[in-house]
Formats: sequence, C-alpha cells, structure tokens
Amino acid sequence: MPETVEIGLGRSARRGYHLADLALVPTRRTRGAGMVSLAWQIDALSLELPFVAAPSDAVVSPATALEIDRLGGLAVLDGEGLWARYDDPGGVLGDLDGDTAALQDVYRRPISTDLLAARIAELRAAGTRVAVRLSPQHTAELAPAVLAAGVDLLVIQGTVMSAEHVVREDVPGLNLKTFIADLDVPVLVGGVTNYQTALHLMRTGAAGVIIGYGAHLGATTPAVLGIDVPMATALVDAAAARRDYLDETGGRYVHLVAYGDLATGGDIAKALACGADAVMLGEPLAVAAESPGGGRYWDATAAHPRVPRSAVVDLTGIGADRPTLEELLVGPTADASGERNLFGALRRVMGKCGYASLKEFQKAELIVTAAR
Repeated sequence: MPETVEIGLGRSARRGYHLADLALVPTRRTRGAGMVSLAWQIDALSLELPFVAAPSDAVVSPATALEIDRLGGLAVLDGEGLWARYDDPGGVLGDLDGDTAALQDVYRRPISTDLLAARIAELRAAGTRVAVRLSPQHTAELAPAVLAAGVDLLVIQGTVMSAEHVVREDVPGLNLKTFIADLDVPVLVGGVTNYQTALHLMRTGAAGVIIGYGAHLGATTPAVLGIDVPMATALVDAAAARRDYLDETGGRYVHLVAYGDLATGGDIAKALACGADAVMLGEPLAVAAESPGGGRYWDATAAHPRVPRSAVVDLTGIGADRPTLEELLVGPTADASGERNLFGALRRVMGKCGYASLKEFQKAELIVTAAR
C-alpha cells in the first residue's frame, strides 16, 4: 500500500488513517485485569488514569473538577470560559441552546482575572490538582494571574498551535520556548496534527503535546477551515517526532495527549496503541449527570466571535438516562455500547493483549481493517 497517492498531475497526498480504520491484535499471552496498571505521570503529576477532561464549560466546572480528580483523572478548567466571566454561570448555562449567536453573546462578557484566581483558589482549597487552559492569543495577558494563583499544570491550547504565535506584525508574539523556560510549572500545549509541528513544540520545553483539535459531533473545523488530519496518523507521526526528540536530547520524554474522535473504550485503546500517553475527553463526558452543560456539549471554538467552528450538540436524546461520571469513567455499567466504563474497558483490552503498563501497550500490534 503506497504512502502517497497521486491526486492529479504533479501533485500527491499522503494516506491518512482514522482510529476507526484500525483494530488491535491480541498477543499469545493474556493477563488478568488486576495485573494491569493505568497509572500515568506527567512531570510531578501522578494520575491513576491516563485521562484529562477537556476545557469545555459543558463538562468542567469547579464541582466536576473535584469529582474527576477523585476518580483518578485531571480536569482542565477553561481560563477564558464562563467560570472566569460570571459569578454564577448556572443561569446562563440553563439558557443555552443550539443558537450560536446566543452562545457568542454569553461569552462576550469580559474575563475577570480576579474571578479566575478565585476559581483556582477554590480548587486548591479543596485539595484537588489544578489545571487551567489559556488560548495562545491570551496567554501573555492572563498567565500571570493564573500562575500567581497556583496551578499544577498550565494548558496552552488552540485549534492548531505553533511554537511562536504572532498576533500582529507590530505586536510581540508568544514565543513558547522563552515563555516556558521561565516557568516553574509543567505546560501542555496543542493542538498538533503533524510531525514537524510536534517536534517544534517538544523543543519549547513543554511537558506534553496535545494531538488533534477535539473533533466531535458538533465540530465544523473540517468544513470551516478544511483541517481534518485523521487521529491515528497524527498520533503515529507525533510518536515518531518524540523518538527523534529523545535521540536529540539524550532522553527527554514528552507526553502525547490525544484529543478528538474518541467516543468509546476501543477508541481510547487504539489511540494509546498509536503512541498516546493519555487522552483528553470532552463530548463523551457531556452526558454525565454532573456535567454543567446539562447533556449538551460545545468547545471553546463554538463561541468564537468571528469564526465559530463548533455547534452546541444536545446529547440528552441519545441515552435513556444520564449516567454518573463514575459510571462513564470506571464503571461498573450495564451498557454494552462501549461508551461507559471507558477505562474499565481499557484495562480489560490491555490484559487481553498481554500488556501490564501503558508504555508496553504503545507497542501493541495494529491492523488496518478499512477497505482502501
């Protein structure tokens, strides 16, 4: 099967693979689920699950951040979201529907650095690990308040990231290499969809790189921007960049976090087998009874004032009930769709494929199942 195909005279394009195009192949040895560890560590943060909750106001509030931490994951609060704009976002959350204009209007209220600092202080007082997301456009402005309030992980995330973000020719850009060098906290950056950008971001000193832009049911990024790199290919390319960076630095390891096209335990397992160290989940958590969006999901791009790239998706009609976060993440469950007990499923497939740790599982055999 060729690496590239000719799409016209003198122009070729690479083949790309989605996670749905692949399947895992068990080995000759299997293990009991009790012999499998899902533990993941990024810098000084040790987590029981290889899981980060996406910085969506539909999923992460101070309350759900506490519950996700209890269950072994890490929730990322959107530093430019509703909890940094409203004293009580509950009222506006209840009024949101699928109207993009209404969503944009809600997010027009200015960000309050005092309110953002108070949210961080609330989480720290509760004893939970604190992660906050900022966009590349607003990192220089908001990061001082976030860092002063005290976070365990800073997430700098846009649809597509580069090592240096330029706003205007007459305005100094965000140089991630110099910015990260001055920090005492680990930084997770992204999204990334190719080898070269992944390698550049690794060279900034980031502790981890987010692979993908968060593709979900309501995402319109492929239609609006034409960007849609299949997750399996993006992860394998980024893993190749990590190997080269390991050689370049003499052993510095950068974590890869897959974000998008992840709905089931099988999707998560295949993402890890393609080289991810952890997954970032948004839409799969929106149906949880605790989620502040009330069964609806949107990401930060939905409220962009000029070019929205996501719609509000109502997921309440998909299931007859709204499960708890605990059932969704670690079970038990009576649902056989693969969309609940996500990490119980991961533990089981790792055992069936014969791997005891996440690092070992990255070597799992994969097979292409889709006809090409």
